[in-house]
Amino acid sequence: MQVLIVGGLGGQIGAASKIAMARGASVQLAESVTTALNILRAGNRIDLVMADIALDVAALIDAMANERIIVPVVACGIGNDVNGAVNAIKAGAQEFIPLPPEADLIAAIFEAVTEESHALIHRDARMAETLRLASQVANSSASILITGESGTGKEIISRYVHRKSNRADKPFVAVNCAAIPDNLLKSELFGHEKGAFTGAQARRIGKFEEANGGTLLLDEISEMEVRLQAKLLRAIQEKEIDRLGGKSPVKVDVRILATSNRNLEAEVNAGNFREDLYFRLNVVNLDIPSLRERPDDIPVLAEFFVKKYSEANDVPLRPISPLAIQRLLSHHWRGNVRELENTMHRAVLIAGPDEIGPEAIMLSGSGSSEPARTQLAPEAPSPAPAPAAPARASSAYANANAAYGAASSAYQQTNPTPPAAAPTPAPSAPASEDHSDSSADAGSSGNDSSVTAALVGRTVADVERDLIIDTLKHCFGNRTHAANILGISIRTLRNKLRQYSDEGLAVPAPGDGHD
Repeated sequence: MQVLIVGGLGGQIGAASKIAMARGASVQLAESVTTALNILRAGNRIDLVMADIALDVAALIDAMANERIIVPVVACGIGNDVNGAVNAIKAGAQEFIPLPPEADLIAAIFEAVTEESHALIHRDARMAETLRLASQVANSSASILITGESGTGKEIISRYVHRKSNRADKPFVAVNCAAIPDNLLKSELFGHEKGAFTGAQARRIGKFEEANGGTLLLDEISEMEVRLQAKLLRAIQEKEIDRLGGKSPVKVDVRILATSNRNLEAEVNAGNFREDLYFRLNVVNLDIPSLRERPDDIPVLAEFFVKKYSEANDVPLRPISPLAIQRLLSHHWRGNVRELENTMHRAVLIAGPDEIGPEAIMLSGSGSSEPARTQLAPEAPSPAPAPAAPARASSAYANANAAYGAASSAYQQTNPTPPAAAPTPAPSAPASEDHSDSSADAGSSGNDSSVTAALVGRTVADVERDLIIDTLKHCFGNRTHAANILGISIRTLRNKLRQYSDEGLAVPAPGDGHD
């Protein structure tokens, strides 16, 4: 782990450095914000920035955001400087470390801030076969195209390949091609020289150079603009890049991994993706099965997420009931593992004291947050309905909001008494069938209407804004927990909140909540 300490830390810089190094970190020092930015711009690998609140932490974080330097920042200051701590958190610092530093606290902060959800939890034979192939090709220098639906864990697989490769001790650098505007992605990948364009105040090392000797992940590469694809193709073929404004090419040794949730062959046929780049990337294809295609993974992943979020929210670890497992197995999981993670996080927060029952499993796309009573009935006069089809976009927003009351309210109004005593669940079928045209839609349409009626006539942006604010209030202003529940990155959440603040809306501060 590489730590950059910015400022004097109130005279405690020596103690903080020793504690960090005792925890296995390498430490660099910067006296000022300007020096810190120069170190970050130079492409030196930095995993965490510890900034003295006596400096302008907001200016440091804003500059990093403007230059797309994505490194977590924690603020450090005298323990009784409450205003300084609050201001640093509002500016975007992820945590605050009071000084003088405590070894256990710094270790906990390191673990919390730099934690990456890269655990590979699986039990299903199909996923095991995918990992076997990934291990087999990991040590080669071949480019790998990792495909699969959104939320299946493509980035986790890419990190698995890196860890299994002979480049494991070298950098792993990820670039989200869908999150960076086209006019900035070129600079992000290849870097630029000072003065290359308006705003280029210093040389910036690109991701290719940052990953030199290691692995470069091009996430969602299908979103890359066609003209930039040609430049990328040349960089991969020639193993050299040209910085914007540079006078000579720079040699790089990078292993390329790319991911996409689209059918790239179809994108090639449609003229949206270069065929020569597709063949260059697709030396080996790792196709990640959807969660409904590997049902044996659902219970073990659910248990993993329950343990994770029970610890994160400081609540007792409770078992998942058999009826809740049955409900999970019956769901379509259009959001795959990401959707399952959010579902279990919600379940941990709202479940009863003894176990996580089916009433705590609030599923999107089913038209209601109520338990699937028809699936749990011992005998039904008519064939049991199939799992609900993937919901429309408006239903997705409605059902996400249902986790915090909307769908529950609709359920209580239409079902004032609970179902009869829970019978023995019927054997579950693999949740891999296509129910997009199922008659189950007709049976759930009433619940869809009751939940979404209030949303008709509103824009998606309005609904999204209210959902984000309500979730943040639910989490008492905790950005990290809110982002996990919403299924978005902490950076995306902060950008949204900054936009809402600029529009004059009241954004809950850390510690704010509701009854």
